[in-house]
Amino acid sequence: MSTTGKHLRNETQILAEPDLPAIRITRDFDAPPQRVFRAYTDPDLVLQWLGPRRLTMRIDKYDAHSGGSYRYVHRDDDGTEYGFHGVFHEVRPNERIVQTFTYEGFPDAVSLETTLFDDLGGRTRVTVKSLMDSLEARDSMLRSGMDHGVREGHQRLAELLAHQQSDSTGPHGENGF
Repeated sequence: MSTTGKHLRNETQILAEPDLPAIRITRDFDAPPQRVFRAYTDPDLVLQWLGPRRLTMRIDKYDAHSGGSYRYVHRDDDGTEYGFHGVFHEVRPNERIVQTFTYEGFPDAVSLETTLFDDLGGRTRVTVKSLMDSLEARDSMLRSGMDHGVREGHQRLAELLAHQQSDSTGPHGENGF
């Protein structure tokens, strides 16, 4: 089942194949792969864009290198916390990240995510392939509202990239971003 239509420039597309326990998320960003990759791996930048605007975020650990791990928590206004953790299996700068992803509310539903950063000539297409252990786990994730969080997080990332570019003093922005 598809939750979106055809791919449109700079819109987040979320696709679930009918017979596979997988979700594919695609989004184009108006920044080169180095900047988008850094936004995915620098905890100070991740903190600024990951997840919905209505939640605050705390990063307990974020070691984005092959063999590293992460844990972060999103917090709602009422104090409800949503924890997430995983392991970075492969981090290939500006190209690819392979990691596990676990929502601590459902600790048995671990997914394997591969994120690709494709150079579109100064722009970047990010493709996330998330593989779950069952169709039920995939459908549960889709019903959780993850699509709203992913789309809003991607919008926040696009805003961060645009803001950093407009504040830049050189070709790669402040501190190489």
